[in-house]
Amino acid sequence: MTNETLMQYFEWYLPNDGKHWTRLADDAKRLADKGITKVWMPPAFKGVSSADVGYGIYDLFDLGEFDQKGTVRTKYGTKEDYLAAIAELKRNGIMPMADVILNHKAAADHKETFTVVEVDPEDRTKMVSEPFDIEGWTGFDFPGRHNTYNDFKWHWYHFTGTDFDAKTGKSGIYQIQGDNKGWAAADLVDDENGNYDYLMYADLDFKHPEVVKNIYDWADWFIETTGITGFRLDAVKHIDSFFMRNFIRDIHEKYGADFYVFAEFWNDDEVSNEDYLEKTDFIYDLVDVKLHHNLFEASQDDQYDLTTLFDGSLAKNYPDSAVTFVDNHDTQRGQALESAVADWFKPAAYALILLRQEGLPCLFYGDYYGVKGRYGNPSFQKEMDSLLDLRLLHAYGPQEDYLDQADCIGWTRLGSEEHQTALAVLLTNGTATEKTMYVGQDWSGTSFINALNPEEDPVVIDETGYGRFTVASKSVSAWIPKE
Repeated sequence: MTNETLMQYFEWYLPNDGKHWTRLADDAKRLADKGITKVWMPPAFKGVSSADVGYGIYDLFDLGEFDQKGTVRTKYGTKEDYLAAIAELKRNGIMPMADVILNHKAAADHKETFTVVEVDPEDRTKMVSEPFDIEGWTGFDFPGRHNTYNDFKWHWYHFTGTDFDAKTGKSGIYQIQGDNKGWAAADLVDDENGNYDYLMYADLDFKHPEVVKNIYDWADWFIETTGITGFRLDAVKHIDSFFMRNFIRDIHEKYGADFYVFAEFWNDDEVSNEDYLEKTDFIYDLVDVKLHHNLFEASQDDQYDLTTLFDGSLAKNYPDSAVTFVDNHDTQRGQALESAVADWFKPAAYALILLRQEGLPCLFYGDYYGVKGRYGNPSFQKEMDSLLDLRLLHAYGPQEDYLDQADCIGWTRLGSEEHQTALAVLLTNGTATEKTMYVGQDWSGTSFINALNPEEDPVVIDETGYGRFTVASKSVSAWIPKE
């Protein structure tokens, strides 16, 4: 079986030109040729403006089709373009995956008056006011859509909280009051800030039956309209995990277990990740935030102990539930969770997720194609293409780890019946060094070359199946049998 590889096909600073879906469609065949099997597409839904990256979500039923919020298209294009990109990905054997934002709604159509209490931003369980009335932006009528596809209207009682009182012009975190209102139960959302149900804008109340029904109605319409074959779930640590588990369970029952789902649970705590996976019955995978933070820290300190790179990570503890990544749209420079892995360490970091057997690796568009502007970074396409070729052709079979030296670690892949090859990888954050590693006695007498630097002298495997592999200073090497 060929290795699965995911690509996040966007970054935060893409041009607002409405041509991204077309770029993706044009790129589909080349991505497939490089072994990309899944593509995480950016949010396709109408946001607060044409420039919205997709997380200021306004209307889930508008995929760039209706004149709303001053635009027909989204930042990425029209509904027609979106459907064409999905179809082209499928034609090339790639699973198209939608970025799904269910936590909140933004840019309401009108204000409503309702009762709230203000809470402490650092402890949302602590009220800092008596109940009082505000004017909040919670009325969603979607007038530009004219009830097409769905006629549901949103009101204040469909939300748990909001962050602005238009009556006084004051910002804060306001918990909405009323029958069966309040944040999600403490054990169903992240415990940061006491209870992290509220994140931004108007926060959906998943205890409300009308909210649940509308989300289910939308999911059926969306999947059947687009032919999408997977979800990336945004901000799940702020969403009732009981709802989310049941929601994805029901999607799998209707659309099959092959409908792939992974989620952004942005918490690098080992126990919290374990608890969340158990609460949701391991029904979807999680991004490996801890591994990302480890890679970031390693890139900031050339004295970092490389033997600890996988400590606390999902790749180590729950490899079958891990989506491993180097960077994404939130961690890139200038963003809220900025923790971009330093450029010198990027090739080694990608080798760590692409050439090992743990987790589903996710490539970042901003690393592959580069990012322009003030917060830019160079393209690593050449280096990543080499690693993708190695993943596609050589990263198979049992893995032998040599995570035994603070400034140099390595591993080998011993091949499989279907892929009769071998691979030896070394990386260092220090000076040039070497390490003896096992690739199998079947390769005795075979010359191995460094696929990332073919000019290096080959390594000949001894009669016991071991080779003395080398790596240059602060770099990565990947050795394969010479044809």
